[in-house]
Amino acid sequence: MKLSGIKSAESSHDDSIWAATWVPPSSASSECLLLTGSLDESVRLWRADDLSPAAPPSRGHSLGVVSLAAHPSGSLAAASSLDSLVRVFHLHTSASVALLHPDSPSEAWGLNFNPKGSLLAVAGGASASIKLWETTTWQLAETVPVPHPTDRSQSPNPSSASFILAVAWSPDGRRLACSSYDGSVAVFDTERAKFLHHLSGHHMPVRSLVFSPVDSRVLFTGSDDSHVHMYDAEGRSLVAAMSGHAGWVSSVDASPDGAALATGSADRTVRLWDLGMRAAVQTMTSHTDHVWGVAFRPSASGPGTRDAGRLASVSDDKSISLYDYS
Repeated sequence: MKLSGIKSAESSHDDSIWAATWVPPSSASSECLLLTGSLDESVRLWRADDLSPAAPPSRGHSLGVVSLAAHPSGSLAAASSLDSLVRVFHLHTSASVALLHPDSPSEAWGLNFNPKGSLLAVAGGASASIKLWETTTWQLAETVPVPHPTDRSQSPNPSSASFILAVAWSPDGRRLACSSYDGSVAVFDTERAKFLHHLSGHHMPVRSLVFSPVDSRVLFTGSDDSHVHMYDAEGRSLVAAMSGHAGWVSSVDASPDGAALATGSADRTVRLWDLGMRAAVQTMTSHTDHVWGVAFRPSASGPGTRDAGRLASVSDDKSISLYDYS
């Protein structure tokens, strides 16, 4: 497996780019498109092969965009911002669909649609909760409290334990995981709306997590402690701890074939990890500043396959880099 650089687009935004995600094909577009969000308060849509604009910039936040999620239909997306709001909008017209108001400031960070697209999960920041929004009416369906780890070894920084940074759904939709500023990861059973357990091992904030697209038991995390962890989310065990970055690991994403993991870091690099070897096999240095986001394009043939693979990365240097994954 390897990455090959295709294109880097400089000054893609007017400020740091903190978020990137792929939009699946829809009735308005037969191809996957790349969506990016920036501290310049805009969200932009790009074509996958040449990074040319696919739509005018979408605006509506009063502060920088920190996270993005594309609806499985490919027609809608959600953006969370430092203004503590979540804006839901039509991708190709930029028209607002809903503006979701949390209960208090600093309560809209990482967000993710469930596989069916019926719920939007939002990391609740200092509220120590996950907000679940119903996507037909855009009403708040549930506020899920995140328990504090009872074992102090799972929460080495208890004063920060309540700040929820990121959320991830398992590919079968049965599990929801969230990560915290204290380094702990909580796993929930979505069918029973029940907290299951914490996953321990990190000792600094976990800013990104993702389930394997081919195995709902396997969860990957990236932390400010510079480590990447692979967990058995059902067995509550740490399967592998992988090191190699020289700074925060700000973003992780699993390849559609389930064989690789990509990470972006404050050390300005993107790394490709062979999950069979459980080691980094390639380092990309196209960025000149902190890499905040990495995202694999979904396979047109479905999870477990690799066809015309693409990886995108975004950075504080305002650029987008696109790679071939083969």
